[in-house]
This record gives sequence, structure tokens and C-alpha cells, in this order.
Amino acid sequence: MSALFSPFTLRAVTLRNRIGVSPMCQYSSVDGFATDWHLVHLGGFATGGAGLVISEATAVLPEGRISPHDLGIWQDAHVPMLRRITDFVRAQGAVPGIQLAHAGRKASTKRPWEGQGVVPPEDGGWQVVGPDDVAYSASYPQPRAMTEADIARVIEAFATAARRALDAGFVVAEVHAAHGYLLHQFLSPLANSRNDAWGGSLTHRMRLTLEVARAVRAVWPYDLPVIVRLSATDWAEGGWNIEDSVTLSRELSALGVDCIDVSSGGLTAAQQIDVKPLYQVPFARRVRAEAALPTAAVGLITEPQEAEQIVRDGDADLVLLARELLRNPRWPLEAAHQLGVDGPWPDQYLRARRRR
Repeated sequence: MSALFSPFTLRAVTLRNRIGVSPMCQYSSVDGFATDWHLVHLGGFATGGAGLVISEATAVLPEGRISPHDLGIWQDAHVPMLRRITDFVRAQGAVPGIQLAHAGRKASTKRPWEGQGVVPPEDGGWQVVGPDDVAYSASYPQPRAMTEADIARVIEAFATAARRALDAGFVVAEVHAAHGYLLHQFLSPLANSRNDAWGGSLTHRMRLTLEVARAVRAVWPYDLPVIVRLSATDWAEGGWNIEDSVTLSRELSALGVDCIDVSSGGLTAAQQIDVKPLYQVPFARRVRAEAALPTAAVGLITEPQEAEQIVRDGDADLVLLARELLRNPRWPLEAAHQLGVDGPWPDQYLRARRRR
């Protein structure tokens, strides 16, 4: 028996295995619309055997995009193409998920292959917002500190986006509160210098993430799961840390969040990360143990035996892959072969299942 290829249930949703597709920005949209690229990109992971396929960070407001080319769900017109994608993913036996996001002060930037830096308004950029007026770094745009009205608008935008995501056929909703984007900015004292009800103490800094999670959970059906992605640590002195993440995870669990997707970093350009295989797995293990909540492990997980051991040892309930799936979208089928179990092969590919 393989732990990695055992089913896993969150609420009324059962994944066929413990392998998920981590959200990966494609920077291939115009005005937030999904395209055939997204259909092939996400659909390929479903035919490749993944149990859970999560879309890239999908902006809940146009100014919440990382770049002008990000996927969005801030208008009803975005729904039909997303529905085409989720219909295909579900037809292959995978569960479609969506990551709802707002980039905050890390918005209005260039696509990675176009270099770094700010996209000015004349080239399609916009005024970015954040907890305060401090930029992520000298090469990022200067944010405007958010008002109470701005904050209320963001919370409502997450809820409205979740309703659209449901109409688009998504089964799992993930709230992005990691990697230095807006919700993470409010969480970390390194990015949030406010002295009102949204900053200062840990309780106040957690407030926006909790309010967004509450708003999404309120509109998401009871029998469908909500996940939150957290950066477990800022990898910087005086920043958000694993103890804070455990505290927040307990609060999220009380609101009806079903799983924590445990990543790290992205909040400050001064971060110092000891990057190595499986370096983030201990964070997932600790959140799972101390917050009594299912977790997903991410980060430089490349070998089937590693993924198998993570689940078997109880470090995490799910393993989410990113770059390894870009290299090999059929990694789950290869993993099943290596672990000696039958993979979820599409009928169209069955003649390739057996090796000479």
C-alpha cells in the first residue's frame, strides 16, 4: 500500500491521491481572462494523475494582480473560460482548486522573463496598496497605505471572487496569505507598521487574514473545503515566524478552514533562506501537530520516495509540487510506477502503462 496514493477526504471532497499541483503563475492573461494556455497547462496536470489541481494566484481585484498579465476573477465575464477548464479537470478525475489572491505592495511588476521592476501606468501599471507606504524593495512600486474603506473592499472582493469561483466549477478554494502578498503583508511586523485595529499586536495583524477567511467560508458551500496558504516564517529577524503560524492556524481552524498549505518566505528582500530539499516540510509537520489541522507540504520535493515518506510519517497530509510538475506533468504516473502501485492513467494512455 502506498500512503501517497491513498485517497484523502476534506469535508465531502475526496482526492484520488495525496499529490496536488501548487499554484504557479503563468503571466499569460489579458485583462485577467484565462486562455487556451491555462486549459492545456492545468488540464495536463489532471491527465497526468494529480489528485488536486490548483490554479495560479487569481486576482480578486484588478489592482491585486502581480503583473498586468495575471489571471483574475474580479468580473463575471471571467467565469465561462474558467468553467471550461474546471469541467475538463473534473472529467479526468482530478479536483479543481483556485487560489484567491491580492498582491498588495508586490503588484504592478513585470513578468519574470521581461526582467524586474515596476510597470508604470502608461504601460498598464497602477497605484499599488499595502498596510503602510513602505515598498518591498527599491525596485518595487511605492504603495499607498490602505484606508478602512480599502480594507473593507478587499474583504468583500475575496467573498465575491469565491462566489464566482463556485460558479466557475471550482471545488476547493485557497486563500493566499503567503509569499509577501497582501494578507502576508498585514501579518508580518516587517511590513505592517500600522497602529490601528489592523496592525501592532499579533491579534490585530492577524485580523485581515481571519476576516478574509471568514468571508470566503461564509459563501463557500459547507461541504466543500477551504484552504489557506501561509508562509510559516519570513526567514528574517523580527518577522513572522512558525509560532505565529501555529497560532493563526488554530484561529483559522475555528473559522472552518480545513487545511493549511505551508510554505515560507517572500515577505522581505532581506530574507535568508537555507534552501535545500524538503526544507519546508518541518513547518508543515509542526502546524499539523500543534494546530491539529491537515497540512500540505511544499518546496523542493522532487522524488516519489520523498513524497511517500512525508505522507507516511505524518509530516503532512498532502504534497504539492510546482517546478517538478512543470518539468514532468505526468510525475504522478511515474511516481506510481516507482512505488509499485497502479496510477490513475487516462484510458487514452493505457497502452503506455506497461513497460517492456
